[in-house]
Amino acid sequence: MGIKVISEKCNGCKLCIKSCAYGAIEVIDKLANIGGNCTLCGACVEACPRGAILITRDKKEREIPEGYHGVWIFAEQHNGKIASVAYELLGEGKKLASGLDGELSAVLFGHEIEAEAQKLIAHGANRVYLVESPHLKDFNDDPYTYVLTELIKQYKPEIVLAGATAIGRSFIPKAATRLKTGLTADCTGLEIDKEKKLLLQTRPAFGGNIMATIICPADRPQMATVRHKVMDTAKRDDSHQGKVIRKDFDGKTLTSRTKVLKRVDEKESTVNIVEADIIVSGGRGLGDAKNFSLIRELATELNGAVGASRATVDAGWISYSHQVGQTGKTVKPRVYIACGISGAIQHLIGMQSSDIIVAINKDPAAPILKVATYGIVGDLFEVIPELLSQIRKRGRED
Repeated sequence: MGIKVISEKCNGCKLCIKSCAYGAIEVIDKLANIGGNCTLCGACVEACPRGAILITRDKKEREIPEGYHGVWIFAEQHNGKIASVAYELLGEGKKLASGLDGELSAVLFGHEIEAEAQKLIAHGANRVYLVESPHLKDFNDDPYTYVLTELIKQYKPEIVLAGATAIGRSFIPKAATRLKTGLTADCTGLEIDKEKKLLLQTRPAFGGNIMATIICPADRPQMATVRHKVMDTAKRDDSHQGKVIRKDFDGKTLTSRTKVLKRVDEKESTVNIVEADIIVSGGRGLGDAKNFSLIRELATELNGAVGASRATVDAGWISYSHQVGQTGKTVKPRVYIACGISGAIQHLIGMQSSDIIVAINKDPAAPILKVATYGIVGDLFEVIPELLSQIRKRGRED
């Protein structure tokens, strides 16, 4: 594999220099010279009008490493309790394992959490690799990365899945880098190519305008992080049998360059948007941060959560933890009420799986109305107070 310049064809026009993003080309005596920092991207080949640059590639296909079997999911935990995203991964992992004729396993890190391992088995895991240590009680990049990579090297799973959460996004890329394999982030769909035994990893690309399907043809394991609330939760079956495999690591190997000094949970009067059955979201149509009080009032009346568009978060009207969308959280409530949200594709990606979508917008051409189950064209400052009035009236009658 390499690149060369055909001197008989090159006339030193310098078009190749402009095309190179790495500054790897210079023209000396009307002849292009390509330096060692060339990445063989091929941009210069396309830019050369005389066909003077030639890339030769090794056509021999890399062999897939042998001995990799089964599907693993990383079971994230918070304060000693399994995060709900883990049960979604088990539901999807079971389908993938079936497509590969393999077993489904979970990996659980923490301290004094063996009882949680049994919950993973009840939700479909055939094996749970349990690592308990005081060093793993709270999430920390360094020990989590070390333990996961060592387990993968020893047991060789074919596929490893984790939630595209703050924790998953933080350390899973580090693990993939150490394992020298690929990683697809923020997947919204997973399938098995049964003929080639490849994991087809689908995720939004180019701002959500297209859906890209990505494969990892020659490296193992195949790794992906999956967006929360886009997969169905695995059903619990307490009769399901599985095995807990305890693994111990020396305390010295679990030390980290950083340590958790204190955990501070954000206090909100309404429920977490990821877990909520009802979400009331506000957008730029609110006009001002103070008007989120109307959204909170409706959410509280419905025992729901407060959501927000990216525009309102960027404006500082509400904290990031409320943001719904491609760069925020993916939600899947029974009812999603969008108030003053136009419906950019980035926002729709995060909420379009909701069972019922109610959109309130004064613009009849707003994109959100095209995906809404029920659309209300009107001023939210008139519609929401009327909704509150009707809800309270119904409550008094009941």
